[in-house]
Amino acid sequence: MQLPPVLDNLELERRSSAVTLSDMEVFLFPELMYSLVLANLMSPRIWRWRDDPWFAGLKRMNTYRRIQRLKQYIIDHYVFNLDLETWGLTTKPRELSRFGAFLDPTILAQSNALFGYEGDKYYFDIGIRTHFGLDKFATDTIPYWKTETVEAMDAFVHRPGYTTGAGECVSLAALYAAALHIVVGVPLRDIFLLATPLHSQNFVDLEEGVLINNRRLLTKTMWFNGSALSGQARRALENERVTIVSHLSGHIHTVYDQATIDPTVYAQFSQKLSAFLKTDLTPGMLGNFLRQSAACQPCFVMRWPVRGTDRYVGLDRVYAYEQNSSYRLTDGTRAKLMDEIAVEEFAASHCPKKLVFNDVEAYIRDHAIDLCQPADVAALKQQVACGCLANISAIEALIAFCHVQPRLPDASRVQFTPEPVAINLDGCQSAEAVTARLDELRGQHRTVELAFYALRDLSRTAARPFLLAALQRSPVALAALAGLPEDEIVRQVSDLANESIYDGPARLAQPDEVWNFRRGDGLERVLLLAMVLREQRRVPAMTIRVADGHATLQQQGRTIYALPTAKRPCEVCWDLADYALRGEAPAKLGT
Repeated sequence: MQLPPVLDNLELERRSSAVTLSDMEVFLFPELMYSLVLANLMSPRIWRWRDDPWFAGLKRMNTYRRIQRLKQYIIDHYVFNLDLETWGLTTKPRELSRFGAFLDPTILAQSNALFGYEGDKYYFDIGIRTHFGLDKFATDTIPYWKTETVEAMDAFVHRPGYTTGAGECVSLAALYAAALHIVVGVPLRDIFLLATPLHSQNFVDLEEGVLINNRRLLTKTMWFNGSALSGQARRALENERVTIVSHLSGHIHTVYDQATIDPTVYAQFSQKLSAFLKTDLTPGMLGNFLRQSAACQPCFVMRWPVRGTDRYVGLDRVYAYEQNSSYRLTDGTRAKLMDEIAVEEFAASHCPKKLVFNDVEAYIRDHAIDLCQPADVAALKQQVACGCLANISAIEALIAFCHVQPRLPDASRVQFTPEPVAINLDGCQSAEAVTARLDELRGQHRTVELAFYALRDLSRTAARPFLLAALQRSPVALAALAGLPEDEIVRQVSDLANESIYDGPARLAQPDEVWNFRRGDGLERVLLLAMVLREQRRVPAMTIRVADGHATLQQQGRTIYALPTAKRPCEVCWDLADYALRGEAPAKLGT
């Protein structure tokens, strides 16, 4: 595939979206998810992690222990962030006016949380808009959630209220994918990124599989342990369909009828993930299910000898003790857990409508129940038909707990059209080596081309997509400076720290990044000022020039503002008259 030398509207939107990297843009252009991974692989930041003392001795560990080590590093250095303040607000009509030519709005509403999709009510009993504070705004107002590069994630330390880096779920998934390869040594072919309408996570093809969910790491055993943490990690795959699967070889999308992922790789992944989410029903698995099923616990009692005589205690009380104990009902420490329960909690008998957990355990142990066999399921239901479980669909819930069916994009309805060249980063042991290898593929591989836009590398990309994103999609700075006198706007922009969050002479931050993190190179701050003054004056005709170590903002040949700059983009004169004004002021938070 030879990429078009002249950008049509669709390609301009695609490449500018690689700069913005908002959730809605990733949904529309699924190549962007892996483009962000590649951008992080080209960044020197993660490569420097390998020199951190935290990773000393990593080579002596097995792969799973290395991943655990990486997980703790990320937990210590990044928090999850999905507030409204970071990237501001936009509106559904504004975004639909961009996307309407590319995607049916009704399909978008079914699959993207920002355009009407609310997922399973298991997520938010009070509704998504209330959960995120959007109920204060008109119903057409939506958050402009943007996915962050590793540099933007690191820069959160400069925001009030943060002591570490931060990022949203797509950012964390892309960060993990790059770090798993760079630091841990996991081959990129074994790493998959999964996006649902409300979440993103990673699946690593290691042994039975490892699922990485924000800052949680789950093996198959952990997936089924019934703990509160695993319950939270299970929500997306239990309740959501997977919108995008992204991989080194390409992607598949639940809406589009073309897929670029290797079909053999996708089939193997589908089988591996399905096996990860399925387990046999054992006595221990019954206990794990009941641990996370608060509705079913009161229907069971535990039989246990107290001073040589059988006594009974409610199973909900047993799990209550377990929460504050290092012992578990479902492993070899059961006796120690039961010894911790106060004697007065036990009774000499129990309500006949309640089931004795030990007896149901024994039945499962003796009958080797196959949950895929209707006869086995019917027999199990008969065992629990009497008692208070009769009105609870406990067996259906137990089956769903043991057999999660991932709702992946349907391979039978797509045409697999792989990229004409494959990405091969084997042997690349530095950010520079990765960049050089990927640079060879530019113009032949769409995801690679977009990766350089996500990298914000204006020595290898056209300025137009970057400027379109900067001038049209920076609502936070525009709202913060709206209505101020020009001299005050200039003063506030001038007072920002003279430091770019991006390394190198040609990588530039967007205006909202400069404003959010209170710092920027001279050229970045000049662009921020240009964005605000164009809107305030309602005059689009301005020019930014880079020459002799200075960035200059001009209007009708007159210099408005100039700052020293260390940045050297490929294009040194940007005519901003080519870009439309926003047409409306962005909504302010807190109003």
